[in-house]
Amino acid sequence: MAAAASVVSPAGLEDAVSRARGEGAGETVVERGPGAAYHMFVVMEDLVEKLKLLRYEEGLLRKSGLKPPSRHYFALPTNPGEQFYMFCTLAAWLINKAGRPFEQPQEYDDPNATISNILSELRSFGRTADFPPSKLKSGYGEHICYVLDCLAEEALKYIGFTWKRPSYPVEEVEEETVPEDDAELTLNKLDEEFVEEETDNEENFIDLNILKAQTYRLDMNESAKQEDILESTTDAAEWSLEVERVLPQLKVTIRTDNKDWRIHVDQMHQHKSGIESALKETKGFLDKLHNEISRTLEKIGSREKYINNQLEHLVQEHRAAQAQLSEARERYQQGNGGVTERTRLLAEVTEELEKVKQEMEEKGSSMTDGAPLVKIKQSLTKLKQETIQMDIRIGVVEHTLLQSKLKEKSNMTRDMHATVIPESTMGAY
Repeated sequence: MAAAASVVSPAGLEDAVSRARGEGAGETVVERGPGAAYHMFVVMEDLVEKLKLLRYEEGLLRKSGLKPPSRHYFALPTNPGEQFYMFCTLAAWLINKAGRPFEQPQEYDDPNATISNILSELRSFGRTADFPPSKLKSGYGEHICYVLDCLAEEALKYIGFTWKRPSYPVEEVEEETVPEDDAELTLNKLDEEFVEEETDNEENFIDLNILKAQTYRLDMNESAKQEDILESTTDAAEWSLEVERVLPQLKVTIRTDNKDWRIHVDQMHQHKSGIESALKETKGFLDKLHNEISRTLEKIGSREKYINNQLEHLVQEHRAAQAQLSEARERYQQGNGGVTERTRLLAEVTEELEKVKQEMEEKGSSMTDGAPLVKIKQSLTKLKQETIQMDIRIGVVEHTLLQSKLKEKSNMTRDMHATVIPESTMGAY
């Protein structure tokens, strides 16, 4: 345990913090406490408060028509698809609030490309993200809370938000006013308390002060009267018996008030003496414990320095491997971005090819189809029949016209002969 603590404390503090947050999957994980499983609930509550400081309800939820997430929305699984879409939307909005241009993701975008873009933006802020991107596909968990919390912090830094000291309201302390009559115990006060006590208790006690006061009043009243000295006629034996009978009832009771300052002072002195006596006993044990802790800390420090010196080359190799891994991941992200772009171009070319194939199929089907040729032949046959019928009609019309012409010619000839013959006959006569 001491060796593990010494390695983590000075040399690998950043790695230890990242592993405590659930980062660095694949690395040697330090044993986490029992409360580490609930750390994401705390991060999620802090995230909700930071989003309220950024006014995400007005800037994001109302414009996008989304419901505000609960305090443990990304900490518990409810609807992975809806949670992933909410995560992408919030991450894009926070990146834009942090001053980086980022397009709002759509519902049908490639989730791998969206996650890679978000993680690249997170690394550009100087944040570490040493966990596989597949951890973010579920839409919930400590990695989701960690990414959104980092982006919210960067957005608050960009807008210049700073935490201020809390201002507590000044409460006016009401001073307790002690009446002057209760500050001191007077004879009249005692008289009143004793009279009340006599009326409350079942047993009737005789108060000496009341008897004295009554006898004093009687003496004062009787002194005003000028009378001779009276001589007692009571028997001494009877007086003794009466005194013995009344003696148990002659009790004076004084109530103790807990608010009295004298009682408080006595209690303070008792507590002081108790503390001093307990301090004498425990001081020795505390000094001994302090010396043992000091020696243990010195041993731990020396052992820590020795282990750090022994493992310095391994730490350097680990850092170099981490740098190489980061470079390889960056190259992978760049190549993944190029693959995504080429995939999009391939989809466009495939779509155009499908359109061309469809057009070629339509033209080929129209070329191989014999329906138009049959229609043309039928039209030609019909035209020939109509031509023959038209020729017959033309012949009939020509014949009729020829007959009418011949008839008209014969009529003209007959008329001509009819007009010429009489003239010849008249000339002969």
